[in-house]
Amino acid sequence: MPDRILIVDDETEIADLIETYLKNENYTVFKFYTAAEALECIRTTDLDLAILDVMLPDMNGFAVCQKIREHYTYPVIMLTAKDAETDKITGLTLGADDYITKPFHPLEMVARVKSQLRRYKKYNSPRQDEAEDVIRHADLTMDVKKHECLLGGRPVALTPTEFSILQILLENRGNVVSGEELFHKIWKDEYYVKSNNTITVHIRRLREKLNDTLENPKYIRTVWGVGYKIEER
Repeated sequence: MPDRILIVDDETEIADLIETYLKNENYTVFKFYTAAEALECIRTTDLDLAILDVMLPDMNGFAVCQKIREHYTYPVIMLTAKDAETDKITGLTLGADDYITKPFHPLEMVARVKSQLRRYKKYNSPRQDEAEDVIRHADLTMDVKKHECLLGGRPVALTPTEFSILQILLENRGNVVSGEELFHKIWKDEYYVKSNNTITVHIRRLREKLNDTLENPKYIRTVWGVGYKIEER
């Protein structure tokens, strides 16, 4: 079954352009120009990814992203105005996995969509080696096969990107992982390395969900100028 992608943008030319390119890649597209229509689709349709414009006529894309994150973990890509750094950080903080600034090249959009879907499918498909499926550290338990994370036995709702970052750090316990290395392992696209705040914001969001702090880290420690590290225990 083709992956199902939601597009929400009140600029009809942009929405239509994205739709055309994604349909050419054999994706099933649900396109809307208002948040109200999109929210109904989110409620009634089994989706695999959402592309949300920040500026919508009836509700901003951040609010739509929040609504999605109340129930779903599929990837969310935000469309932001050129150089709107605050929008980028806000979107990532609210649970978006990636952002693209307007104007953009349609092929870049397709590449980002494919990258996000690859990772989302990876963590929602069966694996052969059960021994590698569960990672435990202190009171954290990560079940890779089920795409579940428990903190003290209680579920922690992580986005696909947050899950990927935490898994990489746990698998490299005792070693520092640079932001550039995280980009490469998660997205495998060179242009991500040039972004400034994406990993930082995702790490901040992870810390909040794990009740962790920058000043007194229990899990994720920042090694200034180098990267991030989870200590071995």
